[in-house]
Amino acid sequence: MTDIAQEGITMNCSKQTSYNSILTTTIAGVELKNPVIPASGCFGFGYEMSRFYDLNLLGAIAIKGTTSQPRYGNELPRIAECPSGMLNAIGLQNPGVKAVIREELPKLRDCYTGPVIANISGFSVDEYVEVASYFNQTDVAILEVNISCPNAKDGGMVFGTTAEAAAEVTRAVKEVAEKPVFVKLTPNVTDIVSIAKSCENEGADGLTLINTLLGMRIDPRSGKPIVSIGAAGLSGPAIKPVAVRIVYQVATAVNIPIIGVGGICCCDDVIEMISAGATAVQIGSANLINPYVAKEIIELLPAKLVEYGIDSINECIGRSFR
Repeated sequence: MTDIAQEGITMNCSKQTSYNSILTTTIAGVELKNPVIPASGCFGFGYEMSRFYDLNLLGAIAIKGTTSQPRYGNELPRIAECPSGMLNAIGLQNPGVKAVIREELPKLRDCYTGPVIANISGFSVDEYVEVASYFNQTDVAILEVNISCPNAKDGGMVFGTTAEAAAEVTRAVKEVAEKPVFVKLTPNVTDIVSIAKSCENEGADGLTLINTLLGMRIDPRSGKPIVSIGAAGLSGPAIKPVAVRIVYQVATAVNIPIIGVGGICCCDDVIEMISAGATAVQIGSANLINPYVAKEIIELLPAKLVEYGIDSINECIGRSFR
């Protein structure tokens, strides 16, 4: 090998090392090679997406929401397209926590070795505690306590609409959890800051902001709601300004890390959300449009940071108010 060729390899390796380090971040003691995480519900249990690219590129994976018992979810139809987004009312369809641990996690581990975020839901405080306890027996890195589901008939978002209820769930899960606990909050409230602070006060290790906004579509031909249960969760680019605003508001009021989610589709969206106060981001419905979106953002993000004169993604965290 010529000296010039060897020098080229050395330079490329140095550049790659630099690019890798520019994206590294940490949430609640869990190191992520980059801040990009597919959101729960839009990436299945992860392994389904391994046919598209090497999942080990990802910072972490948030798996599909899990409850104590198997759930079919809501009746069809439960998805509707709309300008700049989509409505969904899946209703927490999942095989139950025992099946997730026995069958789904091993399939994911066959193709992915990075941090896993287990999204847990319940219809009582006891159910949240039960599901969290089961995940203690696994190698998941973080529990994401979903008290913000807008399309389940009972439970779910009910726990996330008052500071008192959010505090109760957070306190109960923290008492049993052996993993860091992030609480996923709903934007469909009047004062999300007080709810976020109540979770922090009860020991939450972090927050995920935001879940979907409530929306509805009506078929002009029939005059009936398109989604079977009527109102559903709006996601996609349409909600990004709301998500950025809420992350900003909460980040200025709490001292725990935030995972920002809502309408992220490109590198600039990631930088914007982190500048608002998030430490990492989740990409949701964009995966349904382009299954390569997370991979593409991770590959392009280092150059975008260099373009903006930013030495590390961590420099962006909360820079809008610091």
